[in-house]
Amino acid sequence: MLFDPAVHEPLGDAAWSPAAAEAAIGSIARDADEALRDGDWWPLHPLDDDGETADPQHGIYLGAAGVLWALDHLARAGLHEPGHDYARLAGEALESHRRRPEVPDAAGSLWVGEAGIALVAWLLAPGPELAGRLAELAVPAPEGDTLELLWGSPGLLALADAALERTGDPRWAAAWTAIAEDLIGRWGERVPHFWTQRLYGSEQELIGPAHGLAGIVAMLARRPELLPHDRLLPGALAAVASTAIRDDGRANWPPSLSESLVHRTGTIRTQWCHGAPGVVTSLAALPREAQLDALLLEGGELTWASGPLIKGAGLCHGTAGNGFALLKLFTRTGDERWLARARRFAAHAAAQVEADRRRHGRGRNTLWTGDLGVAIFLRQCLAGASELPAIELW
Repeated sequence: MLFDPAVHEPLGDAAWSPAAAEAAIGSIARDADEALRDGDWWPLHPLDDDGETADPQHGIYLGAAGVLWALDHLARAGLHEPGHDYARLAGEALESHRRRPEVPDAAGSLWVGEAGIALVAWLLAPGPELAGRLAELAVPAPEGDTLELLWGSPGLLALADAALERTGDPRWAAAWTAIAEDLIGRWGERVPHFWTQRLYGSEQELIGPAHGLAGIVAMLARRPELLPHDRLLPGALAAVASTAIRDDGRANWPPSLSESLVHRTGTIRTQWCHGAPGVVTSLAALPREAQLDALLLEGGELTWASGPLIKGAGLCHGTAGNGFALLKLFTRTGDERWLARARRFAAHAAAQVEADRRRHGRGRNTLWTGDLGVAIFLRQCLAGASELPAIELW
């Protein structure tokens, strides 16, 4: 068994409807607008509150910056009528974070620290002072680098990439290249074809995108004009081919080299952060190659066969995150079957959002664990696009 049926649920019967998708996006965005607390941003949802997580949250992953970016993006796409001045609020969120950071000494974290919050503030209201601060943050981290997307320098590649895409300023190309070359120099230091993550008091070679190899490869693959794909493809392919567990036209991946397919929690992770959906979504950034294509298609078949996740609708470990793997295969292959499958997942995720809102009496107003990520997934399904928010889509 390549996935655990106990953590998945049957795909709902709801057919894809563009009108229903737009209505779901509007409902999610309105709920977020109305739930904003004066000066304290959005309250932690019970599913995000482990008793230790700070309230309020300011970062991209779980906090105000991610919600504000998503609402602004949906408004610019004509799918939401703004209820607030998001650019002004993004600047205020940055100042609020500086006064009371959730995690001290994490300025260089894309999704939790100042780097990501400042990036959102700059994207919504560009200015030289913010640009200067971003340039100070977007540098290699030779000491103490976790070597993963959430906390470490791979996340800063996304910052430099977004700034370069927005401005064309050569300083961002130089910043991106410096971080990328530092990461390439550390590749395979302990185990060939892998980076060693030093995270949460342990050292291990992780595979998925949130904390492991797949996320780093996805970031490095963003700029082939600065880092040719031929420097990435052989090592990345060797890593995912050697760790894939394949059966009957499907494939999944364990969380790390030191674990079996069964996670330490006793389940098989088949979600964006660990397992086939995240590997497919990330490695799809590499060019077409027969062995890689076969692995990604098998990972997509496993994602489709396993179905939606019981734990929720969101991106990191929910139905929308899995659906992005199906979108990636559509944009990679042009096969409409993958778009149709992604849209089925999107309809199911929208229904999960509504069911959870009834169950808890409130929305889950976060980008990467909750409803705003679902809204972005729905928007990408409408457009037939596959860029992930706060990684490729800014």
